[in-house]
Amino acid sequence: CCMSYCHNEIDVAALRTPELKWEKVRSQVDHIRWPDGKTMILLAGGHHVNYTCSSIPSFVTSITGTTQILALMELFNAPIGRYKSDVYLLPKKMDEYVASLHLATFDAHLTELSDEQAKYMGLPKNGPFKPNHYRY
Repeated sequence: CCMSYCHNEIDVAALRTPELKWEKVRSQVDHIRWPDGKTMILLAGGHHVNYTCSSIPSFVTSITGTTQILALMELFNAPIGRYKSDVYLLPKKMDEYVASLHLATFDAHLTELSDEQAKYMGLPKNGPFKPNHYRY
């Protein structure tokens, strides 16, 4: 199985030869048998096991990865001294931006608050819609 960030640890194409017998045991598990009886168990088709066989849905992984990348971009582009060695909350505007990037998955879209709604809730029409101290 492949546990690193490289895609070339296992040359799966080289294993697809007539002399090797492939047996699908179950989803993401194959037995590859050599003529001499030796068997190799191939997980996730040779892809990253931690991603391919994970119980975490790819949608959640996408949101997490997008959030981490935006946070890294913020750290990289921030003026020197803005951030100390500490833990910071992701601004809700950025959090909501990540959510907006994933709306198409649900065939959804955001609407703008009306003037009346924004006034009643005390929020900007375009968000952020949760205060920074709000926890999900």
